[in-house]
Amino acid sequence: MAGRIPQHFIDDLLARVNIIDVLDGRVQKLKRTGKNYSGLCPFHKEKTPSFTANQEKQFYYCFGCGAGGNALGFLMEYDHLEFPQAVEELAKMVGMEVPREESQQAREQQQHLKALYDLLQQASAFYAQQLRTHSARNSAVDYLKSRGLTGAAAKAFEIGFAPPGWDNLLTHIGDDARNRSLLDKACLLIHNEERNSDYDRFRNRIMFPIRDQRGRVIAFGGRVLGDDKPKYLNSPETETFHKSRELYGLYEARKHNQKLSRLVIVEGYMDVVGLAQYGIHYAVATLGTATTSQHLERLFKIVPEVIFCFDGDEAGRTAAKRALSTTLPVIKDGQEARFLFLPEGEDPDSLVRKEGSDVFSQRLDEGLPLAEFFFKSHSEELDLNSMDGRARFSSAALPLIHSMKPGILQQMMLEKVCELTGLSQEQLESVVNLHSATQPTPSEAPADYPPPADYAPPEHSAPIYHDAMEAGGYQQSSQAPRRRTHSPSQRNTVALSERLISLLLHYPTLARVLELPTGLNHLDEQNISLLAELVRYLKENPRATLGTLYVDWQEDSTLSGHLMTLNGITYSDPVSNIQEAEQILRDALPKLERRIDDLRLDELKKKISRTDAEKAELNQLLMKQLR
Repeated sequence: MAGRIPQHFIDDLLARVNIIDVLDGRVQKLKRTGKNYSGLCPFHKEKTPSFTANQEKQFYYCFGCGAGGNALGFLMEYDHLEFPQAVEELAKMVGMEVPREESQQAREQQQHLKALYDLLQQASAFYAQQLRTHSARNSAVDYLKSRGLTGAAAKAFEIGFAPPGWDNLLTHIGDDARNRSLLDKACLLIHNEERNSDYDRFRNRIMFPIRDQRGRVIAFGGRVLGDDKPKYLNSPETETFHKSRELYGLYEARKHNQKLSRLVIVEGYMDVVGLAQYGIHYAVATLGTATTSQHLERLFKIVPEVIFCFDGDEAGRTAAKRALSTTLPVIKDGQEARFLFLPEGEDPDSLVRKEGSDVFSQRLDEGLPLAEFFFKSHSEELDLNSMDGRARFSSAALPLIHSMKPGILQQMMLEKVCELTGLSQEQLESVVNLHSATQPTPSEAPADYPPPADYAPPEHSAPIYHDAMEAGGYQQSSQAPRRRTHSPSQRNTVALSERLISLLLHYPTLARVLELPTGLNHLDEQNISLLAELVRYLKENPRATLGTLYVDWQEDSTLSGHLMTLNGITYSDPVSNIQEAEQILRDALPKLERRIDDLRLDELKKKISRTDAEKAELNQLLMKQLR
């Protein structure tokens, strides 16, 4: 049912629900221990209970993995539900009917999206039909057969064929104003400005429908059959398709088995389909982008183990290192990541056909665990018997380990660094700080600096999936990859911003009197802008709660992308009372202001010539530091 869930209902629902009833049956060995309840955490593997729930505060927290929140948050995490679905489930438990507030705008938006999804399904059905009936289908059928694909596998993934020509899909759907508008919104048409005409985006291609978690077609990927470029083409981002969050094959994998224990990330559509044909129904592929933290956060909510599958060449190892740096800040205790490197010249599709599913599954089992790959990749070209080698190893490895969520895995990796270098953790910190102080500025950074999670990958020999470009042809971006480096103090800023967000999520009333320092936007750091956006929202909505925020941001396309980040931060640093939270906020603001001042001071110091106003500002900042 469409429409907004009223906030008063959510508040009433949470007041009626007993979180212990929600946890009972879902948390093993749940029992009362004093005024709290404890049990085995359902979000990570453990033998000794570290999961606790407070009935009075209606809050749960795991000291092992950091998961925490209220009854709604637990259902969303445990049952992999969206916010509205979790509300519906809670309401059923207490016999309440979920009301909806529908504005005219909301109804129109729902109708528009339904029409868009219907159109995309029509397009998918059209492409599937063309693979069976079109006069030019032989080239597509021959290609699929050459890849060893059976008709059953093609049917399972609803693979289709976009025939040659200019307007096959447009003609099939119907050439009227409404259909043209929907086709345009779905990015299935390209407009030629010179001729003032529209034509099909996908032509003479094998078509792979991309589905969301509900099975709805949201976009397409196409593999060219001729010599046209690009070889692989993805739909651009639309109202229904966001490539940084979606994964090809995830819906099909969960449809085949709702209780998956692992997922393997491969590079292409045919790898997913080929593995499924041989009984490995747990492969997914990213869509025109490297694996993102959003991808991983989504996967780790479904399975405890993720396996990355790469070519065994240099390009594959480079891609693996990028995936490693993306995984480290996301992974929690109880979760596992492995890295599998295939023989040169092989991909998962070709290898599983050659070896069979049993041998390929064994390869997956023998993939390098995250920690093993981490230490191997960061030490293999260094002499750890030399002082310089140990210093370089420490300075490369330690910042990445510090990006991890606190836990047993992080501590064990820190201890391993100590073992390899012969240094204590305090000494390691000194080495890293000294190294950072002598490093060039980001613009001068060497090319082999370990890429952070947001580093844009260079293209390599694996299949390249391009987003569709402007009418009249396709082009590849020439923009250089952006690197972002963090000094130790900057990393503290990131941590501080996340803690402030966590405090505000737990105690939203604190935002009413919170005044963030001016110039905050100059700290171009992760989650700083999110902090500012959250404060703005809470000030504009003084009666807001966590439930309010989830509802409002879910319905706002510009804000909904932040919900997964907020969901993760919600679990960090829970504070027992509002007085403590207030004190932390008061202590944090001067730190943020000081870092803004430091940034501006560095800018002014680097200037060869300064205006009178800049000279005055410089003197003011220097005096401020001396106080």
